[in-house]
Amino acid sequence: MTTEEHAELKNIIEARIEEIEAAFPYLQEETQAIAPSVSLGRLTRMDALSEKGVNEYVLSQNRKILDKLHNALSRMNKGTYGSCLKCGMEIPIGRLRLVPEALVCVPCSSKN
Repeated sequence: MTTEEHAELKNIIEARIEEIEAAFPYLQEETQAIAPSVSLGRLTRMDALSEKGVNEYVLSQNRKILDKLHNALSRMNKGTYGSCLKCGMEIPIGRLRLVPEALVCVPCSSKN
């Protein structure tokens, strides 16, 4: 991986971290408990609870991705970023552009 590609990927990772962190306040607000005293109709309350569940799932997934992106930055600082953890080969730059938190190459990820 060239120095320019490394810098490009670092920028991609940092931008994704900022994007995810920017969504946290909204998602945290939308996952607050819905008080039973709120006067909503039965269906409206069910919709609100359903939407709350979806937002909780998105928040959970965003936290996982954020951890993976921070891990990728840590690997960059250690000099181990971009190498497949299974086979040791370099992960193609195209894959890292799409999934910068990737730990393994495509062939290794498809093996069980």
